Amino acid sequence: MIDDADAAPVSLDITDTPAPEDIAAIHEGLAAYNSATAVPFDRRDLCVFLRDEAGAVIGGLTGYTQWQWLYVDCLWLGDALRGSGLGTRLLAAAEEEARARGCRDVRLYTYDFQAPAFYEGQGYEQWGVLEDYPPGHRQIWYRKAL
Repeated sequence: MIDDADAAPVSLDITDTPAPEDIAAIHEGLAAYNSATAVPFDRRDLCVFLRDEAGAVIGGLTGYTQWQWLYVDCLWLGDALRGSGLGTRLLAAAEEEARARGCRDVRLYTYDFQAPAFYEGQGYEQWGVLEDYPPGHRQIWYRKAL
């Protein structure tokens, strides 16, 4: 319990299993603040799933659009599908949907042990690097104009 003579008592709850409604409260609170102080909150999830004949997810892309930008969070393909052109198709489909939503740019990050050459081959330009994250590696930030 945190107790300050000038404030109501509150508690800190640290967890690695948050309730969805608790996460929603944070997102909704920040969205309301941003809308009141800067620009309207227009975040929308954008996901592209690659499915096999049985409907199981065998690859895909997750992210969201907001403020005329697409943010790519994760892009994954199973080992057997890498190099098949499906990653390019997933990314192109997300970019196309982002354009339809009025986006002008894309941002994402990858790691030096993941796919920097892939993104550079898709026209992405590096704009930032976080050294030694994770230890011994680099997190690389990219952007692309749509």
